[in-house]
Amino acid sequence: MSNYFQFKEKQTNLKTEVIGGVTTFLTMAYALFLIPSVLAQAGLPQESVFLATALAAAVGTLIMGAFAKFPLAIAPGLGLNAFFTYSVCIGMNIPWQTALAGVLASGIIFFLISATGLREIIIKAIPANLKFAVSAGIGLFIAFIGLKNAGIVVANPATFVGLGDLTNPSVLLAVFGVIVISILMVRGSNIAIFIGMILTVVIGMITGLIEIPSAVISMPPSMAPTFGVAVENIGEVFNPQMLLVVFTLLFMDFFDTAGTLVAAGSKVGLLKKDGSVENGSKALLADSVATCIGSVFGTTNTTAYVESLSGISVGARTGFSSVVVGILFLLSLFFSPLLTVITTQVTAPALIIVGSLICSTLKEIDWDKSEIAIPAFLTIILMPLTYSIGEGIACGFLTYVILNVFKGNYKKIHPVMYCLAVLFLIYFIV
Repeated sequence: MSNYFQFKEKQTNLKTEVIGGVTTFLTMAYALFLIPSVLAQAGLPQESVFLATALAAAVGTLIMGAFAKFPLAIAPGLGLNAFFTYSVCIGMNIPWQTALAGVLASGIIFFLISATGLREIIIKAIPANLKFAVSAGIGLFIAFIGLKNAGIVVANPATFVGLGDLTNPSVLLAVFGVIVISILMVRGSNIAIFIGMILTVVIGMITGLIEIPSAVISMPPSMAPTFGVAVENIGEVFNPQMLLVVFTLLFMDFFDTAGTLVAAGSKVGLLKKDGSVENGSKALLADSVATCIGSVFGTTNTTAYVESLSGISVGARTGFSSVVVGILFLLSLFFSPLLTVITTQVTAPALIIVGSLICSTLKEIDWDKSEIAIPAFLTIILMPLTYSIGEGIACGFLTYVILNVFKGNYKKIHPVMYCLAVLFLIYFIV
């Protein structure tokens, strides 16, 4: 085993890799309960989604570790999860069964892109500033959802939105969660979100705001309500509305994983001089396979979690740490009764904090150039204001092409961007 994972070459050992794997798992364990909670709002059965999420994370992470030999963990992504629920199912009024078919379609395309040379073409086609804008916009969107779910921000007939009732015990519980997670992060805790959610649950049960669960461990729930639904509805994706959904899911998944891959690769010495990542193609294949499997099980697109850097920070250097994470995800299948205590007051603080972290890409945007700043701003601001990640991307990309054509930069725009602009224009017209 040490030879297969190259412990000696990577200057690591079994103990260090196990510690790194456990650290990564604890850092991202909140996703096991947060993902089903969000998808339940789209109409999916929460317990089935819990099982699908744990299995998709386990399979994807095991492939990442054993095949790609990369110290990255995979699980359904929070931004993708939010887009699926709030933009697609609620915003576009698309049934979750059809939306899951869109996830499967995006996973298949992702697999084909990762297995061919198209990956490099697409990465180069979309300007880095727009990638940063999309990431920041998703951060704002997720944070806004968290603020709304917590009751901190509420509807206001005069101003559209306003401050909620901060004397309401449920709202105060969510505020407590935000404060605790923030303090833990400031103190340097790698598992701040996980601990913050646990402390919020404990306080909620003590105050009677959250019901105490009747059990902690049980046999895994049934996956029958969601299993295979994506395959049965795959024919529903061939229309302009769903094609935009598939593209958005693909875009978010692809660049989220690619970005995390580069960040992790640079930390463990796998980033090459030309900017590529050693075993990067295998890592992307692992994510695409996990997305396909997860959609069949009944959950949204998987992606590489940036929380994996917490395991790397304590010494993880090889894929064995990911194998450890995958095994822990399999063990988590027996803790579904805990879903009853994961209320919106518990998940909202996590959404707010995760959203704030994702917004860090704002600093990377070149705000001094109008032809970049305006499309970037529209991409970012329209995501929360239209309650749609897809429409934010569409407006931003279309504006980018138009402004740069009039700027005289039309030769610098990649043909792929022109194609996307035409497709987005047709979408808005139709």
